Amino acid sequence: MAENDQREISRPSQLWKQLSAERKQQSAEAFWRDNNASVEHAEAIVAIAQRIKFRAKSVIALPVEKKARHLVAVSAVSELVAARLLVAYHLAHQRPMMGAFHDALGIAHEEGLIKDETVVKPDSDKLKNAADQIAAKYPAEDVSLYLSTLVSQDPETWGELAQLPQTIPA
Repeated sequence: MAENDQREISRPSQLWKQLSAERKQQSAEAFWRDNNASVEHAEAIVAIAQRIKFRAKSVIALPVEKKARHLVAVSAVSELVAARLLVAYHLAHQRPMMGAFHDALGIAHEEGLIKDETVVKPDSDKLKNAADQIAAKYPAEDVSLYLSTLVSQDPETWGELAQLPQTIPA
């Protein structure tokens, strides 16, 4: 790919909109089970309450599966909520792939979750090799979503991944 042929980095909300209905439901259920998403939960509760004309208190009382279905039906979620939906999905459903990617890069992790808060930007060859390794082992759609999510979360560290063929949606 020519250097001036740069792919645009997808925003979390764009990635969210591209997910299948099943994957959106999985993401939303993982989102509601995420104990570290209180700010995002509050925003989602308000959006759902407005959409279904319920009080926020009533939305909070709904079971996870119903809140997830309602969240999936919200036409446009904020970048903040979309980013948390993607992270929650990966932490709940893609840890082995995340771990394999970090292993290939030599990044210390615990079940796919990076241990160190400051990650040094990996060099291009290592990134390409790690992407090749997970692409050989996991479905293309999963790899593309994961790599695109990394880029959207931290373009400074992971931005080069956007130019790899594994990041193109399957």
